[in-house]
Parts: sequence; C-alpha cells; structure tokens
Amino acid sequence: MKKLLSLSLAAVMAVGVVPVAHAEPGGCIKYGAAGAVGGHVANHHGVLGALGGCVTGMYVRHRYRKEARAKAVLYDKEHPGAKGTYAEKATAYDVEHSTQPGAMNPTTAVPQVNAPQTNGPVPQGQPGPDTTHM
Repeated sequence: MKKLLSLSLAAVMAVGVVPVAHAEPGGCIKYGAAGAVGGHVANHHGVLGALGGCVTGMYVRHRYRKEARAKAVLYDKEHPGAKGTYAEKATAYDVEHSTQPGAMNPTTAVPQVNAPQTNGPVPQGQPGPDTTHM
C-alpha cells in the first residue's frame, strides 16, 4: 500500500512539473522538494527542510520578479508605448543591454592579468614601460 501511494504521488508530481517550460527561478515546489530531500538526509527532518526550501524559493522568485519589473520600467522609458508583459520587456531589456537575468548592469570583460600597464600614450622618442624585468 505504501509503495502504491509513493508511486502515485511521484506520478502526480511528474505531471505537475513537466508542463512548466519557462525558466523562472525559485518557487515553493522546486525549492521545497529539494529542501525535503536535504532535510530527510539530515537526520530525518524532511518537513522542516521542505518548509525552509519553500520559503527560500518564494523569496528567490520574489527577487527575480522584482528585478524583471524594474527592467520593464526601464524598457518602457526607452520605448514608450511598447506592448507586452513585464517578463517580455525584461527579456528585451536584457537583450538590448547585454545583461544577464539576475544582474541589472551589463557584464564587463575580464581584465587581462599579464598585460603591461601604461598610464596613457607614450610620447614619441620616449621609451615605453620596461617589461623585460617582470
């Protein structure tokens, strides 16, 4: 009986999770399931882990949606009269400004570590920085 109950619960969860295709992070179900497994492994505290995971998932999703709404407002300032949901506008903002979801500022290139550093252009006839004794 217990095995049948477990299999039916797994089937219901699989059907409920499969249709979700968009990549919105967080959520009570996603994080709650991971928290339940973690809590079960950590001395059989599955309910406590599920509760903590659920709260964490709701907070992560809240932060994501708050940032998406802020990006949608910035997109509306640049494109007055634009149609679409705040998620679509946030995605368009990310594409136009080379940002990643979760970051409001554009990504920057990684500086080169071994490049010689100069303080501006070297005047003609003057030697450049000495890079032979590094």
